[in-house]
Amino acid sequence: MHISRLPETTKAPRLYEKGTASMWEDDHISGHLLKMHLHPEIDAASRRGTAIRKTVQWIESHLHGGERRILDLGCGPGLYCEMLAEAGHWVTGVDFSERSIAYARQEAARKELAIEYLHQNYLDLAFEDRFDLAMMIYCDFDVLIPEDRDRLLQNIYRALRPGGLFIFDTLNAKAPERMKVPGRSWETAESGFWKDEPYLALSETFHYDEANVILQQHVVCSEADGEAVYRFWTHYYGPETLTSILEGQGFSEVAFYESPFPDGGDGASEMVTFVAARRM
Repeated sequence: MHISRLPETTKAPRLYEKGTASMWEDDHISGHLLKMHLHPEIDAASRRGTAIRKTVQWIESHLHGGERRILDLGCGPGLYCEMLAEAGHWVTGVDFSERSIAYARQEAARKELAIEYLHQNYLDLAFEDRFDLAMMIYCDFDVLIPEDRDRLLQNIYRALRPGGLFIFDTLNAKAPERMKVPGRSWETAESGFWKDEPYLALSETFHYDEANVILQQHVVCSEADGEAVYRFWTHYYGPETLTSILEGQGFSEVAFYESPFPDGGDGASEMVTFVAARRM
C-alpha cells in the first residue's frame, strides 16, 4: 500500500472515469454479492423479499393475463425470473455475474422451472422480435453511461415484439438527499466484503449535479495488492429527460409510476420511480 498515492487516488475523478477494478469479476466479492442477493430481509444486491413480490405483482398487472415471453436484464440469481416462471410465463434471464447465473441455473433445475439463463453482457444482446416484456429492476438502468444506455435501449427495442413493453426503475431527483450525498466513510477489517485478507476501504460519495450523476467510489487498500479503485456511476432522472431519451430510441407511451413496493423505513422507495415504455 502506497500512502503517498492516496490523496490523488481518493479525490473526485473526471465524469465517467473508470476505476481500476470490477467487483463483478472478483471471485471473493461475487460470493458476498450472492449471499446479499439471497438475504430476504435486506436491500443490498437485490431488494428484500416483500419488495420483490410486490414488484412482480405490479409487473404482471401490466401484462393483462395470459402467458408472456419475458426478458429479465441483470437477473442476478433469478429471484424475479422464478416468480414469473411460476406464474406461467416463459422467462429468459441475462446477467454478467458467472456465479449468479450458475446459482440461478442450479435452482431452476432443482425447482423444475423452464428458465433460460445467459451469462452475458446485456450490451451485446442480439435478440430480434422475441419478447413481450423486457424488464430491468433495481435501478440497473441508472449505472449506464449515456453511450451504453443508448446501446442497451437499441438492443431492447430490437428484442421486443411490436407492441412489447419495457419496464424498469430509476432513481429520481430525491436521490441525492436520500443517499446523503456527499458522504465519506472508512472501514478496516481482517477479512470482509472486499477481501479475504486485512484491508482498508476508503469510501466517498460525490455529486456531479450538472450531469445528475452520483459517484460511489471505494478505494480498497491491502499489503498484497496495493490500491484497487471501484467506481459506481449512477444517474437519476426526471420524467422529461427520460421521455426524451426513450422516444429518441423509438419507444412510445412512456408512463411513470410511484414505487410499488413498501418503504423499509429509510425513505428508499420515495427516491425510486418505475417507468414503462412501449415498442411502436
